[in-house]
Amino acid sequence: MSELKPKLKKVSLKGFRSIREATLELRPLNVLIGANGAGKSNLIAFFKLVNELMGGRLQKHIGVTGRATANLHFGPKKTESLEAEMTFEVANGSDVYRMKLAHAAGDSLIFVEETLSFHETNRPESRFVSLGVGHQETRIGDEAVKDEPTAKALRHLLNRCRVYHFHDTSSTSGIRKYCYIGDTRWIMPDASNLAAVLYELKSSQESVYRRIVDTVRQVAPFFKDFDLEPTDAKDIILNWRHVESDLVFGPHQLSDGTLRAICLISLLLQPREQLPYLIVVDEPELGLHPYALNVIASLFRAVSAHTQVLVGTQSSAFLDTFEPEDVAVVELNEGATGFDRLSVDKLDAWLEDYSLGEIWEKNVIGGSPH
Repeated sequence: MSELKPKLKKVSLKGFRSIREATLELRPLNVLIGANGAGKSNLIAFFKLVNELMGGRLQKHIGVTGRATANLHFGPKKTESLEAEMTFEVANGSDVYRMKLAHAAGDSLIFVEETLSFHETNRPESRFVSLGVGHQETRIGDEAVKDEPTAKALRHLLNRCRVYHFHDTSSTSGIRKYCYIGDTRWIMPDASNLAAVLYELKSSQESVYRRIVDTVRQVAPFFKDFDLEPTDAKDIILNWRHVESDLVFGPHQLSDGTLRAICLISLLLQPREQLPYLIVVDEPELGLHPYALNVIASLFRAVSAHTQVLVGTQSSAFLDTFEPEDVAVVELNEGATGFDRLSVDKLDAWLEDYSLGEIWEKNVIGGSPH
């Protein structure tokens, strides 16, 4: 089943933040490395924009991220529009989503192009759908094209490219609060519904739940199990038990690093049928012990056999756990971000004496401050 799963084959961007014009071809596992400010986070920010776009929140997202000026390459005086194209490889061909957003009054962005196309393997003709111009939010879900095969397929694909950000583990973060027990469709980007998801897994797929618990215990030996009980109001919180106590502890009694590890482990060990088609995570190494980092890296490698993964990292130790062909170097040249895949042949001699992380630190492969 895994080999039939749709894949994002290529993403091309023009005029988005530091990305003047660049294309990245994606593999099952994609690890982005680069210096601070090179543009790794901007690529990940594009996928976040896609998530907001599909949720009908594009204008709100543009507003809270600095309006058009902050999202166009060096602002609207330099760059008038943002263009993006995403090509998905499917069983019988490829589906392509293309959009062009132009600067408009109020420092906003509006669609001047939004098209969908399907290219069937070994056939010259293509199915092409134009969604019009001048709209503020995507029309891919509009009633007029709701049942159109290409629109339906691309809506499904785009909704399953999901960005996860578990950095906020403050006392007011969603992961430390109660959530509604029925919110189990998928793990939220900030894992704010994780207690509900784990409760559902414990009830319906206990083997998956047990695998998550056992893996958490690898990185947090004091952890015994979750203690997940809904309240009368149908809320639930991420309570847990200690191996040396009968007390029930709350999520506020977990360290930031342990909580992030729990989020990552749960995301990567969820049932295969619930996995997004593309998992995007920026700096998963944040706050993790080196042993925990190795466990998380092994989970990323394993899950990439079933779904695509895109990870940005600043950690040479984390990089050491991957193969050169999985790595794309992000460089900033003359104010513009570019992406380059590592050449395995050119690194053979270096890899005889050094790890991949050490080669990066020596600036052999780029991705370091100039």
